[in-house]
Amino acid sequence: MLNHPTYERLTQLRLTGMAKALAEQAQTPELHALSFEERLGLLVDREATERHNRQTASRLRRARLKQSAVAEDIDYRHPRGLDRALFRRLLTGDWVRAHQNVLLTGPTGVGKTYLACALANAACRHGYTALYQRLPRLLEELRLAHADGRYLTLMATLARVEVLVLDDWGLAVLDDARRRDLLELLDERYQTRATVVTSQLPVAHWHDALGDPTLADAILDRLVHHAHPLTLSGESLRKVTGPPALAQDAQDRAPAPLPTGLTAAS
Repeated sequence: MLNHPTYERLTQLRLTGMAKALAEQAQTPELHALSFEERLGLLVDREATERHNRQTASRLRRARLKQSAVAEDIDYRHPRGLDRALFRRLLTGDWVRAHQNVLLTGPTGVGKTYLACALANAACRHGYTALYQRLPRLLEELRLAHADGRYLTLMATLARVEVLVLDDWGLAVLDDARRRDLLELLDERYQTRATVVTSQLPVAHWHDALGDPTLADAILDRLVHHAHPLTLSGESLRKVTGPPALAQDAQDRAPAPLPTGLTAAS
């Protein structure tokens, strides 16, 4: 440990990245040949990197992603119809900046949830907030929020999240109240935030699945017209690759608790 007043002062100021870099410079005689500006630049770069890493880790914790999916681990070789070029473009985050949506559809086990979480993970790494929710569980949470007075607060929280993942679209039969809650949520996010939806139902069947034609028109109008559809097919990754593929698209249906106090600030 470097015993130096500057190191102590940097630590007190919570400039831990700079403090660590200063200690490393003291142990690296070769760096003494650098100019003052060059050494200072290395300290500032290290501090910026450490802050970025901490902020990214914090966003990922708040996102509560169902799977620890990262872009580097995506399997493009499995024959499931994944458009590699499109998905790699999505990983850059341009669709988030443009407030667009991503619709992932296909049979169970082909990796929809994994890919959705990978997109949310990439968004967090680009500096955006994200949140994963199973849609049936979220609609139940909104129902309870109506009863205990949390509805407006909860809806405002969901509206601020920059990338909202709605998993398992179309699994639950919706009554009129749930349809209106869904419309309210998507209306709050329309052209201001980005949403990822996963579903076993093809997009063409979503209108019928929503039940009410009028509300279905309004819901889908806010969701599908500014969206990137990704239709997957093929056999389940569990069947093809065995137990290790469970990490690719686990469907255990465990409810994900909604975090409180989430803000769009990183």
